[in-house]
Amino acid sequence: MTETLPAALRRERMLDLIGRHGFVRVGDLSEAFQVSDVTVRSDLDQLDQQQSIRRVHGGAVLRGVGIREPSFEESLESSADEKRRIAQAAAAVVESGTSLILDVGTTTTAIARALVERADLDGVTVITNGLTIALELEHAIPRFQVVVTGGTLRPLQHSLVEPLASVLLDRMHADLAFVGCTGVHPRGGITNVNLPEADLKRVMVGAATRAVVVADGSKLGRTHLGRIATLDEVDELITGSSAAPNAVSELRAAGLAVTVAG
Repeated sequence: MTETLPAALRRERMLDLIGRHGFVRVGDLSEAFQVSDVTVRSDLDQLDQQQSIRRVHGGAVLRGVGIREPSFEESLESSADEKRRIAQAAAAVVESGTSLILDVGTTTTAIARALVERADLDGVTVITNGLTIALELEHAIPRFQVVVTGGTLRPLQHSLVEPLASVLLDRMHADLAFVGCTGVHPRGGITNVNLPEADLKRVMVGAATRAVVVADGSKLGRTHLGRIATLDEVDELITGSSAAPNAVSELRAAGLAVTVAG
């Protein structure tokens, strides 16, 4: 077989395929890229060393497939101060009259609290699929209008997902979306460990003029099963002081604007 792509580009496209399918066999990659099984295994070894994927018998899966998802309460205790600083940086860009989508999650819950604390804000419309977030925002009514998406309740995160969760979002367009995730990777993009939530997060990105990812430093360099967006489909990442400098540099080199909230 003849290798028709530079190795770096071929590996990037392999990673994209693995990201979209979750698991890909060596034989499938060999056929897709018209290279030998030996070449595919070498490429997968390189991606494994970069911690982009994990080699398994017969092929590869994204890193993080099969890991346990922590509950909302467990996540709330993790990196609480860092998430508060991220939230303050995110809330600072919101202006009166803004319409925004606020995704479910502990970092976005901190954003909700930071928004409520801003007494100068008025006429803000917040659309959310998080029950905890809706309750946090209740304190700001009538300055804020709070719209809950509806959908099926996921008890672990107190979130509303499909079916029906995207019906409202399909009929609205917001100025801004703050979207959480469990993985931000220069090649793997923005991902999430839970597939139903990842599906709705993807809709949120498309329903806003400006999509901002919020994630503490522990999420950088990770790739999980549910693809939310590629880096060029979001406008900015706001992360925290625990983010490894090399991870931030790699994301910026890949074209993503990164703000580190210190």
